[in-house]
Amino acid sequence: MTPPDSLPAFVPGAVASTGRVALVTGGARRIGAAVVRALAARGYSVAIHCHASLAEARTLAAELEAAGLPSLAVTANLRDEGPVRAMVHRVADHFGRIDAVVTCAAIWIPGPLEEVTADDLRAHFDVNCVGTFIVAQEAGAVMVGQETGGAIVTLGDQAIARPALDYAAYFPSKGAIPTLTRSLAVEFARRNPRIRVNCVLPGPVTLPAGMDPAARAAAIAGTLAGREGTPEHVADAVLFLIENDFVTGVCLPVDGGRSITGSPVTP
Repeated sequence: MTPPDSLPAFVPGAVASTGRVALVTGGARRIGAAVVRALAARGYSVAIHCHASLAEARTLAAELEAAGLPSLAVTANLRDEGPVRAMVHRVADHFGRIDAVVTCAAIWIPGPLEEVTADDLRAHFDVNCVGTFIVAQEAGAVMVGQETGGAIVTLGDQAIARPALDYAAYFPSKGAIPTLTRSLAVEFARRNPRIRVNCVLPGPVTLPAGMDPAARAAAIAGTLAGREGTPEHVADAVLFLIENDFVTGVCLPVDGGRSITGSPVTP
């Protein structure tokens, strides 16, 4: 794969469209925005989904348009099934197809275990798990009718194996993503063998500003790579899973080796 720091930069008129279309949920910020840029650098037209960050989504879409790549900012609350399905169909209707879906949208609200309510748990499952399922189900239905099928990449979390404190609502919702991914891989392959579903399990990337220096040093030391991860590392793994047409049902950690060193992490 191309190293993340050598992905093509956007130059207006210099990036040729491939005719392929991608939908990225949570695509306006953080990892989602890095995935959008990586796909655009590969010549994809990109639909950028957001909920509360419409201004950022529109700005990024305008940047892609300036580079000669059709783009679209779309919005939907992933807790609302009807609008989510309508959002996917708007993308399909606008571009005429969907070739790739990457589900980056997520919520992670911390709180002591004693204060976590059933509504907190439902909110995390609704966005992180059910929202992922609905987007994949609806976009996959579009891909079933395409001769070339398509690729779906979900985002889980490497830390589900070693959950951090104070995220008792978040980790169960992310823990369901690998099973959801494998189930969808089996289901869609029966309907169109050219549809593949895979998962990326990111470790912490771009450690928080103002993080305690000792904690930052420990987090970096916990990687075999000996350095901090970036959203671009995750985006590069997403590209691999989209472009390799013989990989499906795989959950790929992108964590600098934390999953095998056992270093404690925070989301």
